[in-house]
Amino acid sequence: MIRVVLPAHLRTLAGVGGEVELEVAGEITQSSVLDAVEARFPMLRGTIRDQGTGRRRAFIRFYACERDLSHDAPDTPLPRAVAAGSEPFLVVGAMAGG
Repeated sequence: MIRVVLPAHLRTLAGVGGEVELEVAGEITQSSVLDAVEARFPMLRGTIRDQGTGRRRAFIRFYACERDLSHDAPDTPLPRAVAAGSEPFLVVGAMAGG
């Protein structure tokens, strides 16, 4: 099971109260995890990544194992701890402003 933590506004939209656990087939990458999130919660399609290009939305960041993975290629394998389910994959709504 892959553990995913969504920002509060996306948890509300998806109707979940906390961390989400998902089965992800094959290699564990940003793309495969986000595909699984969008398959289970279709209302989130287009909120994390652009539906046309598949690129991460500007104010969304990805973290795991205390590392910013936001600029990694979407098909780069996620850390082993995420694949093993011992660490979550974090989707974070970035903050902007002064």
